[in-house]
Amino acid sequence: MSEPDRSGPLYRFIRSATKIEANEISATLLSFLFIFALMVAYNILKPVRDSMAPDWSDVELARLWTYNFFFSAAAVSLYGIAVSRIRLKYLVPGVYGFFAMSFVLFYLGARSLDDVGFVDKAFYLWISLFSLFHISVFWSLMADLYSKTQALRLFAIIASGASVGTIAGSAATLVLANIIGTMNLMLIAALILVAIVPIIGWLYGLKSRRLQPDEAGIVNDQETIVSGNPFAGFTEFVRNPFLLGIGLFIFLYTTIGSFAYFEIKNLLEDLDRDTRAQIWAGINLTVNTLTIATAMFATGRIASRLGLAKTLALVPLIVAIGFLAVAVNPMLAVVVISWVVLKAGNYAITRPGREMLYTLVNREDRFKAKPVIDIVVYRGGDTLASWAFAGLTAALGLGLGAVAAIGAAIAIVWAIVGVYLGRTYDRGAADAAAVV
Repeated sequence: MSEPDRSGPLYRFIRSATKIEANEISATLLSFLFIFALMVAYNILKPVRDSMAPDWSDVELARLWTYNFFFSAAAVSLYGIAVSRIRLKYLVPGVYGFFAMSFVLFYLGARSLDDVGFVDKAFYLWISLFSLFHISVFWSLMADLYSKTQALRLFAIIASGASVGTIAGSAATLVLANIIGTMNLMLIAALILVAIVPIIGWLYGLKSRRLQPDEAGIVNDQETIVSGNPFAGFTEFVRNPFLLGIGLFIFLYTTIGSFAYFEIKNLLEDLDRDTRAQIWAGINLTVNTLTIATAMFATGRIASRLGLAKTLALVPLIVAIGFLAVAVNPMLAVVVISWVVLKAGNYAITRPGREMLYTLVNREDRFKAKPVIDIVVYRGGDTLASWAFAGLTAALGLGLGAVAAIGAAIAIVWAIVGVYLGRTYDRGAADAAAVV
């Protein structure tokens, strides 16, 4: 990709609208395309996965999420071993190649097995692992490519590619599910993942030529092995207060999201699976349509002007208000609106802000501790929240309104943790600027 003319009208528009510098345009566009393709692949399959959940009771689903937690912990441990032994030029493409191959194998196995219940649960577990792994590895790469100041301006724009990809993937599911069948969608997802692999090499090339050309030793970045203890991600997470804070931030987010997910699941219980899949696809389309404009044109400015502390606290406070509205008026429409606010706010503002935090840590933490937080802690939050929800509803008999009030309290704690993390980041970014 050639560098754009700084005096041209196209560059002036991009600079004024998005704050992207001329040397960053090619890498930003490739990063946008990268996450777009990832989310198309995932969201082709996500509505199909979510349509299965209402067939199971709260306890059955909580048990399944518990299995997923241990499964995810084992997968992250294996990934830590791979990180310590494989060069980055092979590691990151290898993750996506592995999942592409797994989808083909899953497709072949599903066609030969007669136990539909087993296939459904295996599919649900595998897509749940993929849903976190593919995006965690992507953001590890982004934190490795961009500097702190670049992340502040660019991560929200890059993250908007996820919303565009989600819309495209959800729309593809709506169109293709009844035409080619849901299991054949696995092959389409596999092809998309394979097509992504060349982008990774191009991005590392742009890092050395344009993004950070003055950084010593950057030319051989792809040849690096993140050596050390394969399980350092677990130990560093426990020992580092900053990483623990990020883990708590994600844990609180997943708790609130799980409560809302279970409530929607129960409210959709009486509908058939095709209708549920269409409703979930429609919700995803709504969430990500709202996300795009915010992430493209507003989030970078919000983070730059308010600082990351207020940025990370913004969505939790809005969500707390939404859950209080559900507590007062516990209806499906209000729950869905709260879910949309939670997810759109996360994708447009909270997630990009959270990923900026990893520019403060070293490479080993980005590739080893980050998956522990993004996957193991996330799934641990899912697991504990699912059992908590089942206990509140099945054991204590609490209704939707009471559970929503508990969710509002959790959201306020979530906001407080966001302030702590944001202030830590702002201090670190200020110190880095002072050194420069």
